[in-house]
Amino acid sequence: MGQRLVALGSADPTLQIVAAIDSPKNPKMGQDAGVIAGVGPIGVPLADTLKAAADVVIDFSVPAGAESITRTCLEKMIPLVMATTGLDEAAKRALRDAAKIIPVLWSPSMSLSVNLAMKLAEVAGTALKDHPSGADVEIIEQHHRFKEDAPSGTALKFGEIVAQAMGQTEHRHGRQGRPGQRPHGEIGYHAVRVGDNPGEHTILFGLLGETLEIAVKATNRDCYAHGALAAAKFLAGKPAGMYGMNDLLGF
Repeated sequence: MGQRLVALGSADPTLQIVAAIDSPKNPKMGQDAGVIAGVGPIGVPLADTLKAAADVVIDFSVPAGAESITRTCLEKMIPLVMATTGLDEAAKRALRDAAKIIPVLWSPSMSLSVNLAMKLAEVAGTALKDHPSGADVEIIEQHHRFKEDAPSGTALKFGEIVAQAMGQTEHRHGRQGRPGQRPHGEIGYHAVRVGDNPGEHTILFGLLGETLEIAVKATNRDCYAHGALAAAKFLAGKPAGMYGMNDLLGF
């Protein structure tokens, strides 16, 4: 994701890449970030700390990296787009606290289509809440074999949105054995990890006699990079507060 952010960001005349940060263990540390991203030199070496002045920071990393960059942005008073998933409660609390001082846009998915699908899931959940036959909700997500958290943060966000609309109180992660008849008040999650799949999410609303599916699929990672760059443009210059992709989309 860092490479795609550099590649697409450097091609946007309204943006300037001023820093590229990664773990100090990265063997390409010190090399030109543009060369690493395959777009040629941009004069920005890969570094392990943020030293350049920046208008906004985008974080696509791992939980430890997210916590570190949150502290850095607070110290330097830089707006932060947080796209890292798998954060524990302490990291989430730190983000909420940071948003009291700096602008933070936090979303489990930077894809504009995914966030539109979330709005559609909310609409569907609200409409089907009191359906005569009842609506069973299952969420299936697929990602690449290297993804470390499951279910994805995006899948969990879909579940949160649906539960707020429909009132489910149980969240079940997979099934095996003889779990018995499906309770109406649960949402089921199923995580698939295969190959280099950049991300698919399907939300099933199962009724008696028919099924509604809301599905969104990425064919490459550019959709996440484009969304994150749009989020950065939106966030720069905003007052302190917690923002989401819905704010960018105008929902």
